[in-house]
Amino acid sequence: MQDANKPLVAILILNWNGKKDTLECLHSLKNLTYSNVKIILIDNGSTDDSVEAIRSAFPDLQCIEAGENLGFAGGNNLGIKHALKYAPDYLLLLNNDTIVAPDLIDAFLKSTPDAAILGAKLYLYSKPDTFDHLGGKWQKKTASFELIGNRVLDDGVSWEKSLELDYACGAALFIQRAVIESIGLLEAKFFLIWEESDFCFRAKKAGFKVKLCPNAKVWHKVSASFVGGKPHSTYFWWRGRLLWISRNCSKKEKRHLFLRVILPEILHMLKLQLIKTPLLLFSTKSKREEKRNYLRKQRAALAGVKDYILGNFGKGPSWLYKNLRP
Repeated sequence: MQDANKPLVAILILNWNGKKDTLECLHSLKNLTYSNVKIILIDNGSTDDSVEAIRSAFPDLQCIEAGENLGFAGGNNLGIKHALKYAPDYLLLLNNDTIVAPDLIDAFLKSTPDAAILGAKLYLYSKPDTFDHLGGKWQKKTASFELIGNRVLDDGVSWEKSLELDYACGAALFIQRAVIESIGLLEAKFFLIWEESDFCFRAKKAGFKVKLCPNAKVWHKVSASFVGGKPHSTYFWWRGRLLWISRNCSKKEKRHLFLRVILPEILHMLKLQLIKTPLLLFSTKSKREEKRNYLRKQRAALAGVKDYILGNFGKGPSWLYKNLRP
């Protein structure tokens, strides 16, 4: 039962053909000890029977149908706009492939005086005592983020204090409404990957703090589509990386990063494509698939670079999602 005297928390869950995971996530939210929540499901154009199954299991759940795949950023933006109609004090962006600790919201609310954006302790669903990752710190030397706590075992001692971050992982991102009113929504051009780091970085520049909430616990299944660095994740990582730099770095930083880091990496990938693709013909059968997968990722990365330069955003070329040879 909701208590209007407590802060209202809007929980946004984005679903895309993830019926089983989403249902498990929603069942875990039923056990929350905090009552004043508004749960909103955004369906990103699912082509299975996700919406029907979810509505059957949770008939009172508010469900918004996007009608197409808007990506992580676009789908969540749709949910945020809808949630703001209820004037929530806080919003929680929660991946559908997670389950949460019952005291998750209580833990976040106890930490909010210290930060306007909070990330949870994000554990691997398959290894409940091991972190997925907790967020990141921007590294100028590599033009990428250092992942904090990446696949580290939680020893119950080392990660008990709040930690300031450059970004908190978007799988469970707790946001004061004031942040959105100040800096706006997620940047939809990212579509997938880098969007939460861009959002958090903009928030920090506006004077808001981003921190880890050590008592907030979530278990993340980690999308199978990203395990092993599939071509489409490599594509979005590269395209998003260049977009992130263009949006968040000074002219001096951009010039340095492109000349010293980005351009050498791109030239290296081009070299690999030119040299190693013909060598596939001479590889043993056991090594051929491994090399082919490696070259697929390089091709996807170069496609991400090309589309960034051309200003092509959205879900990317269709071949990324097929089992094509380089």
